[in-house]
Amino acid sequence: MTAYTALRLLPWLSPEGKPCFLAPGDGNGTVSRLADETEVRQLTEGLDVLRSARRLLDDPVSPNAEVRYTAIRLTECLADVLRVAESRGRRLPATDDDTDALPA
Repeated sequence: MTAYTALRLLPWLSPEGKPCFLAPGDGNGTVSRLADETEVRQLTEGLDVLRSARRLLDDPVSPNAEVRYTAIRLTECLADVLRVAESRGRRLPATDDDTDALPA
């Protein structure tokens, strides 16, 4: 299976918490477009949460509950960003170096 025919890891989980995949097409299908839009939204949200966290952590008297909530949100956003990175990495074209490392 090449990088172009590999299943696409989608930026959401199933109701059971398992990864969701999409068989590749031309990348213009409804689910592909929804996945692209979701990835952009997740990355934007992660940046917003990071900015808020920095402001909160710059204040030495921030309430513990707010710091805890922010840590929870950062964890959620980090999971989303890592899933987006993995999905996009899987879709990169294989290089000659990559194929040398694959088992025969």
